[in-house]
Amino acid sequence: MPVLNHIKNVEPFKNLPEEISELLRDKCKSKTYPENHIVFSQYDEPTGYLYFIDKGLVEIFSETNEGVEIAVDYRSEGEYFGWTPIFASENYSAGARTLKETECLLIPKELILEIARKYPIVSNYFNKAAFSRIRKLYKEVVKSHDIDHSIHTDAYPFQKKVSEIMTPEPVAVSPETTAGEIAAIMTEKGISSVLIYDDSENLTGIVTERDLVTKIMAREDDKCLKTIKAKEFMTNDPYYVNSNEYMYEAAAFMLRHNIRHLPVLNNNKITGIISIRDLMRFRSQKSVFLVGKAKEANSVENLKRIKEEIVSIAKALLVENRSHVETMEIISYIHHNIIRRCFELIYDEMIKEGYKDPEINYCFMIMGSGGRKEMLLGPDQDNGLIFENYPKEKEQQVLDFFIPLSERLTKALAYIGYPLCKGGVMVSNPKWRGNLDEWKDRVALWIKTPEPQRVRYSSIFFDFFPLIGDSTLLNNLKNFILKTIQDDMLFLYQMMQLDFKHKVPFGFLGRFVTSTEEEHKGKLSVKENGSIFIVDCVRMYMLKHNTYANTTLERLDKLVEKKVFNKATAEHIKAAFEYFTYIRLKNEIKLIEQGKKPDHYLDPYELPKNEQELLKEAFKVADKLQDSTKRHFSKIIGM
Repeated sequence: MPVLNHIKNVEPFKNLPEEISELLRDKCKSKTYPENHIVFSQYDEPTGYLYFIDKGLVEIFSETNEGVEIAVDYRSEGEYFGWTPIFASENYSAGARTLKETECLLIPKELILEIARKYPIVSNYFNKAAFSRIRKLYKEVVKSHDIDHSIHTDAYPFQKKVSEIMTPEPVAVSPETTAGEIAAIMTEKGISSVLIYDDSENLTGIVTERDLVTKIMAREDDKCLKTIKAKEFMTNDPYYVNSNEYMYEAAAFMLRHNIRHLPVLNNNKITGIISIRDLMRFRSQKSVFLVGKAKEANSVENLKRIKEEIVSIAKALLVENRSHVETMEIISYIHHNIIRRCFELIYDEMIKEGYKDPEINYCFMIMGSGGRKEMLLGPDQDNGLIFENYPKEKEQQVLDFFIPLSERLTKALAYIGYPLCKGGVMVSNPKWRGNLDEWKDRVALWIKTPEPQRVRYSSIFFDFFPLIGDSTLLNNLKNFILKTIQDDMLFLYQMMQLDFKHKVPFGFLGRFVTSTEEEHKGKLSVKENGSIFIVDCVRMYMLKHNTYANTTLERLDKLVEKKVFNKATAEHIKAAFEYFTYIRLKNEIKLIEQGKKPDHYLDPYELPKNEQELLKEAFKVADKLQDSTKRHFSKIIGM
């Protein structure tokens, strides 16, 4: 069988033992197909074979709803086709037709699965091939998106990293350098700051033009220029930034801390410096300092206008060939700063009115998509407050301050554009305020008595993120949650049961299943029927394995480190999650531009054909993850 000699020399079989070659020889068959022969059609039931092409060329084609065929891929000598039903137990998602006479080796499903069980390299190879398909489709979809080049400049600060705009190798001097020497260096080199480093070349301080003017020149004693040393008037332990951070993060940081020079460090070593002038050189028409504008806003009305600008940044970021999950994090970062500033404004307003701060440690937290840094354009409010375990005698003082603050904050956020949570998961609800011990009792009840509503609360709450205040309170609570779940794994099974009452929207012959409800008739939810399954499943695995991270992709990375998922599987899930993010963001922008409220419902048949195919692939990933998670957590209680 000449074809057998060919397959022995290609992945994933070329490094397998000789016994595998003998199995292939005994159980496979060779078949030659004439030109223009359909090996199988889209939606056909599986033939039971994996096809390896020894000679020839095969077209992989898909059929539109109108019956028009579209070529989606080509397979040539040394490549495979027809593996989806083998590893996913479903009908063919596309058809296969020979473009010239083609000789194939037909490998029985039972044989390939038997080999894959003994040699995971085989299943990993075909999982990676499926992953490559979804990535390829995703790349093509993004590339084909209509680009308005006039809005590219608005995305600039979100594309550029600090390393791309910093001044490398900045001037640095020792703490013994005099003020006069520093002034001479600044004049000679035309710079406005110098860094101060110790004997190990670690950053210890900074001296700026302003320091020289306000701390030295303003003195009446001219001799101090020659005698006073940098260590005596420098700014000690200055703020700094990492070179891998983005320009918008540096801009927001500098505005927040009212600084004009920011050293850049890598591994505690000085590598550069950026100034407010550097940032101004790259300033775009609208968006560079949007975050800074939020931090400087002096009224809720200003914050409302700033929030309305987010859509323009989202639109600019959408057309870039970048990670759309990263785009979502940028949008979340802006939301966080708007919400944080709103809290500060309400707090200051109350202090001016004579309310007395009880002077206790507290943390205002954001939850759900906000806590995961996965907010898009229409997030509602999911927030709460956690206090330190204050003395009982302070109880009334705490209530007198934080109840009105919570109520004002909720109303202000609603006015800015963050709708009230329909489930009441808001700081104005007493259920979402409490001291550390009260929160521990509350969470312990959710875990030990997991009624449906409590499980819903936990799925929102466990994605918390500290927005303002003492973050150690949340860290303490996080550790308590992880330990409590380790002692009661049945909770995760209950979480799974509640979540898996819903399925991905696939029906007969792989068609989309849309809503019959009047409000969303003919549409499906990309969030509730797709991305939420990935979010929830990954969260369950994270909690089971006693680890924590904020974003879904960071959680996946941690699970790969713990060998819960292999890298290929995790990348496959990431690709699907990224497409769900892209299609949701694109849909929300479209709705806003039509004067409607953004949401996650869309008519899948209004999408271009390639986006429909990619949406199906993403749903398949979510479905497969949901199914494997269900089987995994059912084993916990021996079902």
